[in-house]
Amino acid sequence: MFAGRLMLGLVALVALSVTSLPQAAAGEPEFALDARVTLEAFRATVDARLEGGVTATRLLAATDEVRSGEWDRIRGPLGVLATNLPDAAAVWYAKADGSLFTVAKGATGDTLRERAYFPSLMAGRDVIGSLVISKSTGKRSVIVASPVLANGTVAGAVGVSFDATRLAASIDRAIRFPPDVVFYTLDGNGQTALHRAGELIFAFPSEVGGATLGDAVKTMLSEPEGVVHYHYGGSDKTAVFARSPLTGWTYVLGKAHPAR
Repeated sequence: MFAGRLMLGLVALVALSVTSLPQAAAGEPEFALDARVTLEAFRATVDARLEGGVTATRLLAATDEVRSGEWDRIRGPLGVLATNLPDAAAVWYAKADGSLFTVAKGATGDTLRERAYFPSLMAGRDVIGSLVISKSTGKRSVIVASPVLANGTVAGAVGVSFDATRLAASIDRAIRFPPDVVFYTLDGNGQTALHRAGELIFAFPSEVGGATLGDAVKTMLSEPEGVVHYHYGGSDKTAVFARSPLTGWTYVLGKAHPAR
């Protein structure tokens, strides 16, 4: 009975994270007038998706099914989440030794032990926004995950690997960015987590751009918010940026200057 109510709650949570997101007004083409408002809508929209995902993993991690450590009991509840969570590349469970199970494949034969985020999970902490190439799908993925506690110890973890390309595309549709605006996010290492241009997801801007972009990235990683100017792709650009307290990512909204 409890598991059934939990699954209904998870479905409602997923629906809320998609339908209640802030959106910029459709008829606002002027970047200079709307940049800060749109940047905040961008940050809030992404954060809502990721926060909804980690709330779902926390709820699942607390169920008797998941705490049992028995994959035959765990697979059903995880499958409900996988069906209803948008932009998910994989929903998974890992044992304390790192053994990986996914809804799509069951026991994968892979391990998460070498993942940089795995020690945080085993220390009892949630993970929100780690960037990896998914072991189960091979896709560029954004990780949210929660530890599973049983008998006072960490017995495993439940996680969602969001497909970064699909997530960026859905954010673009949700916000309705003007066609001449670029949006992207940078993690704490300066790696692109999301980008309007899908081919630049997981790239390091400081490596693919010139000196001015490299300097802009340094500023964006060192300051909580601000404005930067740089040259990229044959044009001069101005970008506003702000950091998310949820993920630690820097959210960026930019536009090229018109030719003179």
